[in-house]
Amino acid sequence: MTEPSPFPPTAPPPRPVSPGLYLVSTPIGNLRDMTLRALDVLAAADLVLAEDTRVSAKLLSAYGLKARLERCDDHASAHAAELAIQRIGEGAVVALVSDAGTPVVSDPGFVVARAVIAAGLPVHPIPGASSLLAALVLSGLPADRVLFAGFLPPKSAGRQAMLAELKSARQTLVFFESGPRLRASLTDMAAVLGPRPAAVCRELTKMFETCVRGPLDALAADPALDGPRGEIVVVVGPGETETASAADADAALTEALARLAPGEAASEVSRALDLPRKALYRRALELQGRG
Repeated sequence: MTEPSPFPPTAPPPRPVSPGLYLVSTPIGNLRDMTLRALDVLAAADLVLAEDTRVSAKLLSAYGLKARLERCDDHASAHAAELAIQRIGEGAVVALVSDAGTPVVSDPGFVVARAVIAAGLPVHPIPGASSLLAALVLSGLPADRVLFAGFLPPKSAGRQAMLAELKSARQTLVFFESGPRLRASLTDMAAVLGPRPAAVCRELTKMFETCVRGPLDALAADPALDGPRGEIVVVVGPGETETASAADADAALTEALARLAPGEAASEVSRALDLPRKALYRRALELQGRG
């Protein structure tokens, strides 16, 4: 096997980093997933807002970088937002990083990004590693229509209620989950969503990276998935499209006709039930006694 080059022999030259907030993606496990542009921004940053300053200090040290670090976790995000607005207004370069992956996604940095945007100050994304996308492409499930649902509620009743809301979605679903709750979450997913194809992705880009694929009910019973360690992403395939019955169509049309003209009612029900509008329009006229 050929050893990889330690560094690209040639690379585009760095561009000047102007004042603003930079949402800098960091590796989710493998430190070599850091992008050249992310390194340029962190090297130029006057301030780095970090979910955990200890984790970010190790990251910066790995690349020989030094920067002023300020905490930006759930308890400090409001203060971090005020500080970012103040420093950017003074002409500073402020970088926002999470412990791993892309900031703002299920991350307290969202508060900072939203505040800076509301203040009318420049915000720039620095793309890079993302466990969401890494798991999606590794899962082997459809990636053309995707709904990211973040973390499910910690208790079963809340999980099942949220899953019931997502059941009708015709997209691939992506969830974040912790090891101790994984078995219970998979059990609730199987109960609510049925035996859909799914994948449990763990420790992505790290030495012990794993991806276990199978129906949800089989994954829920897999002893290897009983409280595993590490960061976990669960990807669930879309449900099968169900064709609405004639009774369903009539009920929807009757409700819509109480508010809308036949043509508008037919259009609304056509979109909601994925049925032909022309046939629905004829049926709407019949229900009004005009057909």
